[in-house]
Amino acid sequence: MMEHSLPSSWKRTTLAEVAAPVANAIVDGPFGSNLKLSDYVESGVPVLQGKNITNDTFQWFDVRFISDQKASELKRSSVRIGDILLVKIGSIGYSAVVRDLKGFDFAIIPANLAKVTADPKQIDTEYLHKWLTSLDAKRYFTKAASKTAQPALSLGKIKNLPVPLPPLSEQRRIAEVLDRAEALRANRRAALAQLDTLTQSIFLDLFGDPVVNPKHWPLKKFSEIGTLDRGVSKHRPRNSPELLGGKHPLVQTGEVANCDGYIRSYNSTYSDLGLRQSKMWPAGTLCITIAANIAKTGILTFDACFPDSVVGFRAEDAATVEFARTWLSFLQKTLEDNAPESAQKNINLAILRDLDVPLPPIELQLEFAHRIAAVDKLKSAHRASLAKLDALFASLQHRAFRGTL
Repeated sequence: MMEHSLPSSWKRTTLAEVAAPVANAIVDGPFGSNLKLSDYVESGVPVLQGKNITNDTFQWFDVRFISDQKASELKRSSVRIGDILLVKIGSIGYSAVVRDLKGFDFAIIPANLAKVTADPKQIDTEYLHKWLTSLDAKRYFTKAASKTAQPALSLGKIKNLPVPLPPLSEQRRIAEVLDRAEALRANRRAALAQLDTLTQSIFLDLFGDPVVNPKHWPLKKFSEIGTLDRGVSKHRPRNSPELLGGKHPLVQTGEVANCDGYIRSYNSTYSDLGLRQSKMWPAGTLCITIAANIAKTGILTFDACFPDSVVGFRAEDAATVEFARTWLSFLQKTLEDNAPESAQKNINLAILRDLDVPLPPIELQLEFAHRIAAVDKLKSAHRASLAKLDALFASLQHRAFRGTL
């Protein structure tokens, strides 16, 4: 990484060397045993989570709180406006600048996040964040992470991230150029999000609110309209690299949670041995997360394995799978809010199987699937445009961090 030559005014450094000269400038959250379910209260000091990072942008939602006293105990893991958050367990490498804490002086991070406070005399925060989102930086994190079903980055590996460092004026120019390119990508993602909203609108038009069931469709248990089973993960303890790295697709929980309703790619694979200790699910399976991110869904577009933190749903008709995907989107927040919790929120297979589904006739489900296919065709055009913008952005990044922009 960074073997290429840099302009003479640049230097090679590391994340640790550009961190602010203060205690805990680069720090992770407390061990799980130091931050338990019983520590959460109605109000107090906010605790941020990995799901508050979306598309490498910080989002304030579903924030929990701990008491001032507990926050004082965990003050080592404090975050303030201007700091950068980095996911270090699970969906590693995603990051975001904390721009707004809704009036709070600081927040606390849990064990799956790290925080970076940059030294403004050496590095511009916006430039640093652009570097953290670059392909080179993400490749470093992927290579440095533990090779387990739940990839993890040590704090030492994070601190050792190489950083190309131009003069501050050049850093700011690079950040501004990449910001303008990112704005185009953000607009395209917003258009895709609006089409996602259209899917729910079509559902309501055809079937009514599934919670209220105003059209009085007959109720069925979720387990009665298809089959529901957990994915298989027999590779624990996690120190089993021989199970990974083969040719068999392995979809992780984060990839389900962050997809657009359809799982189109994967970042991990099983070896033949890993496959024998897991289960291959066919394309068309609805994946449902049951841990951390609750009831997030995505339909597989290829055969794949997934871990036991994901449930697979299959039905005789693909239209029923499509219907179930959108139906669950209306229940997602309720299921998450009411989920039992130990170290993290989770629901079990029994809860899913016992859900009441207001089930319209198959002919109406087919009509819904037909309309959704038309929406997805529009989304495909937007995705193609976004892919071109992504390629342009990657090219700009490549040049920017080599001093040729």
